[in-house]
Amino acid sequence: MFQYCTQCRWMLRSAWMAQELLTTFESTIGEVALMPGKSGVFRVMVNDVLIWDRKEMQAFPDIKQLKQLVRDVIDPSKSLGHSDRKDTKNVAELKQNDHNSASASSDPKECLTCVE
Repeated sequence: MFQYCTQCRWMLRSAWMAQELLTTFESTIGEVALMPGKSGVFRVMVNDVLIWDRKEMQAFPDIKQLKQLVRDVIDPSKSLGHSDRKDTKNVAELKQNDHNSASASSDPKECLTCVE
């Protein structure tokens, strides 16, 4: 499930990422939901597990990261081919690295009125 801010116009980003996940995990994912929200929200949940929160991470996931995080929840043994990580970082390390490297320039079109 993708929850996205309608005020920030993040529906297309959510739809694109959902399409990428459906293509990558076509035999594993039964459906993807897009859920409108407000206040700068951008969250990704898999099987009721929060795998990404833009406010917490202070950034959007890149698609490679997102695929790895989803894979780790739904099918840990699945190879992602060229998108697979080359190291053994776990989800917590990925999130910490993204948090440390996030900056205001991570999304120049971010709606400042929606961000808390």
